[in-house]
Amino acid sequence: MELPFYLHFTDFEKHYYDNLEKWFEEYHNTSEIDYLKALAEMYSPYVYYNFAADRLQADASIEIKDCFFPYHEKIGISFCTHCEKGTSSKKNLDHVFEFKPISMMEYAQHILDKINKYCSKNSHALDGNKNILDYINHYDIVTSVEGVGYCISYNRHQKVLPFLKAYLPYYGQTVNMGTYKDFIFSVVDIVEFIDQKLKTIRAFEHTIYAQSKSEAKFKVQMSRQFLTLCN
Repeated sequence: MELPFYLHFTDFEKHYYDNLEKWFEEYHNTSEIDYLKALAEMYSPYVYYNFAADRLQADASIEIKDCFFPYHEKIGISFCTHCEKGTSSKKNLDHVFEFKPISMMEYAQHILDKINKYCSKNSHALDGNKNILDYINHYDIVTSVEGVGYCISYNRHQKVLPFLKAYLPYYGQTVNMGTYKDFIFSVVDIVEFIDQKLKTIRAFEHTIYAQSKSEAKFKVQMSRQFLTLCN
């Protein structure tokens, strides 16, 4: 069962039990905790644990490769043909990249631009029953790179598909900033709702709060160990 992804807390809360019922209809040997764990996996990437406030806060961002080539503006180059595998072709100048965090709104707009560019070159792409959402996981579209710019990891792209399916328009050139802002305000309420349900059935270790706090502590410990080794 593909669980729907909600951008507004009211919609999430309203459909919680309807979707739980559908979950039980499809997965007979399961429990509500399995359903909640699936929801936690969907929404946890969009929050982080704030040590100072000891709470979860919204962080709808994704780390992406920003690829460029030395002196490409002066001498001209082709494109990064092997970014997905992390290698470069000797036929072209070696590309350089850095990991850069961008908002999910910027990421969604980047994917939308790719799809619209593809559709503009293929006049029948949006004919009939086809719309933007039919192309959000098209490998060649998603991973295409022309010149310089963001190099999409197809594997990482899979993890944000539920958000993209909920957020991207069926037709159009731009994403909705207002809807994105609503999501930023709603996502903490959504994860707190999930956590409260998990606490009610005494599944504390599966809460998004516990998982995020544990991951944050691990990152701090690894950072300290790295600094110690460097010194």
